Amino acid sequence: MPAMTEILRLFEQAALSVGPVILEVYRAGAEIRLKGDRTPVTEADEAAERIILSALSRRLPHIPVVAEEEAAAGRLPDISAGRFILVDPLDGTREFIGGHDDFTVNIALVENGVPVAGVVYAPALGVAYLGAGGVAERLTIGADFQVTERCPIRTRQRPLRACALISRSHNSEATMAFIDEAGIEEKHTVGSSLKFCLLAEGKADIYPRFGRTMEWDTAAGDAVLRAAGGLTATTNGTPLVYGKHVQDDAPFANPNFIAWADPRRRG
Repeated sequence: MPAMTEILRLFEQAALSVGPVILEVYRAGAEIRLKGDRTPVTEADEAAERIILSALSRRLPHIPVVAEEEAAAGRLPDISAGRFILVDPLDGTREFIGGHDDFTVNIALVENGVPVAGVVYAPALGVAYLGAGGVAERLTIGADFQVTERCPIRTRQRPLRACALISRSHNSEATMAFIDEAGIEEKHTVGSSLKFCLLAEGKADIYPRFGRTMEWDTAAGDAVLRAAGGLTATTNGTPLVYGKHVQDDAPFANPNFIAWADPRRRG
């Protein structure tokens, strides 16, 4: 089995490799279809997933991969061994369709329910985030899709005036009620898994999510956040776990959760 550093580098390479494909569709205008669950999908989602799955199968053939579009087609691998990969080839499809640049590519490794390594890449913003083993980085990506700079990142201690992040496309009354009850006045709207990454690099403090997400939406950003010193927990305070294959509504669905930059100051 490759070392964690090798796995993380493979995730980085796989994520960056789909940047040209995604941006070509983004700039030309995507053809949009609705999946069975009425969520949108584009040719960029499908092409990016094919490329990523090919790269992972060549280098990590013994680790099962749960990928969004494969799952939508009913193709789910056996993850009973406890180690598996989660892939969202284009998180924030609604942002992508709407012309907002904050969409991402997510790849994460899960071990026994914990996201232990993750890569989040935002092609239109030229930035990526990596996290594993208590170390997180922010990468600057050049026009040639190569890394031009690597900077270590860390979450910040919660200030007196905390900043909350909310979803652009999936906000809810319950989310806003939580923020109001917590007395948080500063709020910023951000799409995709970038919300986890902004917490990880010390630009915000809390991301509450009361509404539907899937594990492939959150695992990579959660891995980066945990590596940077943060935590994602359910509303009862326990860490969010992955590998929820059997659910009442859908496999791999997440419960409501709250991502914290400073886990010591929750509530």
